[in-house]
Amino acid sequence: MVRSIRNRQKCVPRRGITTNSPIDGNKIKQNKIEQNQKKKTDVDQNQNVRLSHEDIAAWPKAELHSHLDGALRLGTMIDLARKQGKMDLLPADNVPDLGIELKKIDDAKDLAEFLAWFRYTIPLMQSTEALERVAYEMAIDYAADNVRYLEVRYGPVLHTEEGLSLPAVNNAVLDGLARAESETGIRTALIVCGLRDRYVSASLRQAELAVDFQHQGVVGFDLAGAEAGNPPKEHKSAFYHARNHLLNLTVHAGESWGPDSIHQALFYLGAQRIGHGITLGQDPELLRYVVDRQIPLEICPTSNVQTHVVESFETHPIKSLVDAGVAVTVNTDNMLFSRTNVTEELFRVHTRCGITAEQLREIALNGFRFAFQPYRDKQSLLRRAIADFPLPGSDLTPVC
Repeated sequence: MVRSIRNRQKCVPRRGITTNSPIDGNKIKQNKIEQNQKKKTDVDQNQNVRLSHEDIAAWPKAELHSHLDGALRLGTMIDLARKQGKMDLLPADNVPDLGIELKKIDDAKDLAEFLAWFRYTIPLMQSTEALERVAYEMAIDYAADNVRYLEVRYGPVLHTEEGLSLPAVNNAVLDGLARAESETGIRTALIVCGLRDRYVSASLRQAELAVDFQHQGVVGFDLAGAEAGNPPKEHKSAFYHARNHLLNLTVHAGESWGPDSIHQALFYLGAQRIGHGITLGQDPELLRYVVDRQIPLEICPTSNVQTHVVESFETHPIKSLVDAGVAVTVNTDNMLFSRTNVTEELFRVHTRCGITAEQLREIALNGFRFAFQPYRDKQSLLRRAIADFPLPGSDLTPVC
């Protein structure tokens, strides 16, 4: 609880002892030495802590990069396909076999081939009922992982193939998220995505939709899709519209393409966060720029391994980026295809990527620090998360 200034106790020196007294000065000096020693001990202990999966599961968490069409439950896919008469769409007709088939996504050769697997989910999400259900279940599943704040992203235009209007699509998703909020207490927000492989006019239409819903649950605009051959700067008109209406901006960049993609996202589109961004270290000057301005990266480790933009968790650049001072968040990207949750992603970077316990603490809290929320709301979320966090702060903890 924050104590008001009115109730603040005044600090009155004891009579007969002045602040420049040798005795008082020695005591102050000794107290500072003891405090610094204790702080160093806490930091050393954090560095040596080996966290368990259960430890991380209990942490308050935030998710900033998760796609709606990659978050369906296996059972929901079967149920929707049956109700919609689309069973021939799926590679299996029961949950166990469907799970086995979808694991073959790990054999995708690159990001483009990985994205092709969404042919199993998007056709099932062409009605308001399906969209509401998927959004609701997605938020419920994140809440079960102790995620307190969730940003969901998706491309509304992908869900208009059977006649839905863009506003109808967006309202259905927001309805599902609102229902989950009322049942669990999780806080949710929506990010609308333009798509690299669509006409620029389609991105502009979705930017206009995002602006129309800016005060009804939509907090940001994004650009998603395969990077190769689809540079971010081609969509600058859509981002100008979003930015001109004061919408938050994030861009998928530096995932399967080099740092030039990140450069374009920052300077052509005005991105405030970067989705993935794992090639940032290839450009030392750009790296320094991102660190100095604390532009956060939304890193999705398992997805990066699956799309073969990195060879393994052990060779993932997240450790070098964190060590360089980059503000990193860890996210799931696609719960369904990556078979993961936020706890699992944090556990993997801790046990396989070399991230220390004190670094992991700050990564987890960064999800709250860099949420697309009003400043006071964000501070409130962060304060509550810090109050409930089992690990103390360290020299890595931001001072502001």
